[in-house]
Amino acid sequence: MNEPIRTQWEIRCAFNAYCKRSLMNEKLVAYRDMKRRQLREVGFSDLTQQEEDQLCTYDTYFANDEAEKSFCVAGKEITAKLLAEALHSLPDEKREAVLLYYFFDMNDAEIAKLQNIPRSTVQYRWTSSFDLLKRYLEKHTYGKDW
Repeated sequence: MNEPIRTQWEIRCAFNAYCKRSLMNEKLVAYRDMKRRQLREVGFSDLTQQEEDQLCTYDTYFANDEAEKSFCVAGKEITAKLLAEALHSLPDEKREAVLLYYFFDMNDAEIAKLQNIPRSTVQYRWTSSFDLLKRYLEKHTYGKDW
């Protein structure tokens, strides 16, 4: 208890020095960890082709036409490739309306707002697309008549 009584200023200075030393030590630890990580990490540009191939997969859905999936409807065989061709045969605005409606789950009002057109035009586009798709599939499929 022979310790002299510290003034408020001395206590504040001691705490300030303690905080600065703690922050400096944390900075040194962070730099050390970053350096260790950099020694173990490899950039994508430094990977061999074999290592790069292990990081991805490739879709081979249309790679083998014999193994292409198909289904029969009303005695007609419809393949995924034929269906894709039928969609591509539509005019751009009708194809976009069909894709947004069926594959993006958007309703007529949302599509109309997105394309800045009346809602009735959107409905006309995707309903009239059915006739065009039907004609295309009738023309390009084999089997019984529709």
